[in-house]
Amino acid sequence: MTISRLTLQNFRNYPQLRLDASPGFNVLSGDNGAGKTNILEAVSLLSPGRGLRRAALKDMAYEHSGGDFAVAAALDDVQLGTGTTTDHPERRKTRVNGAAVPTNDLAQWLSILWLTPAMDRLFMEGATGRRNFLDRLVTALEPDHARNCSRYDAARRERNRLLADDHLPNPKWLDALDDQLASFGAMAAQARRRIVETLNQALTLTDKGLFAAAQLHLEDDGLHDRAKLFEILQSNQQADRAAGRTRHGPHRADLTVFHSAKQQAAEKCSTGEQKALLFSIILAHADLIAGQRGQRPILLIDEVAAHLDPGRRTALFETLAKKGGQVWLTGTEAELFEAIPADAFHFKVHEGTATQY
Repeated sequence: MTISRLTLQNFRNYPQLRLDASPGFNVLSGDNGAGKTNILEAVSLLSPGRGLRRAALKDMAYEHSGGDFAVAAALDDVQLGTGTTTDHPERRKTRVNGAAVPTNDLAQWLSILWLTPAMDRLFMEGATGRRNFLDRLVTALEPDHARNCSRYDAARRERNRLLADDHLPNPKWLDALDDQLASFGAMAAQARRRIVETLNQALTLTDKGLFAAAQLHLEDDGLHDRAKLFEILQSNQQADRAAGRTRHGPHRADLTVFHSAKQQAAEKCSTGEQKALLFSIILAHADLIAGQRGQRPILLIDEVAAHLDPGRRTALFETLAKKGGQVWLTGTEAELFEAIPADAFHFKVHEGTATQY
């Protein structure tokens, strides 16, 4: 589960870039604004979803292009590609070995996990970010989850449109959408519950000395039961019409994370503890993927110095080197990565170029 070559065209500040990657560590160093995170974002687009920045497609295109961009990757025997065209810059298209496929199918080929400085706010902000985080973890283990979530969201948008219509042509249309919401929503909720349960088991086995051990709890009001979810949707149709939206369902679920040793909610922990909790979750999840899929996921760690002090950085590098797998790291100074294994690939990023040295 590694990328041997990454090719960008009209992506962010890269009119063109071709980068041969190591199956182990790939280190990107350079000044702020040079484009290091842009490369990680490109890699993250080789998985379902909107990438590590969750940016609009129009913002990803090189400013002097026609609004299109392309990201391509060579694996051992597979070619993946995703991007937009000048005709449809708002629509992302994906290909595997040249054949068009749904973007969600990328999860069949790659599992990609990431940590960015922006995720430091994960425990302090709204539930949407935590749901997105949890859904990425689920999709990395159960690729069909992304498709179930997409279908649920599409049915919910259509239901909300009908709820806001003062002259609903046929009430049975709502019943049909409730049936779809119950089916896809229950499957999505069940998958979330499975990953939380499995991760909690894995987290009890992680090295407590490296990062703070986390414990996860999913607040979904039991909506993993299809019959119960359908009943709730049906019984709330009138109230939902008054509100103009669907007020109950898996789209309202929230993930709560606790510091196991302190039995304290993550939002009440220090910033350093919150970062440590995130690392413990990501590393435990990477181990789960390796155990269930037989290959380690690709890890993207943006601005590693913003997450960890020198001692923990060194310990992290040693741990990742022992476990194997492809890791992409960014930092402003090359000296931050002195403890990286000698066979790592190092790239100097500067004004839309990435030069190996």
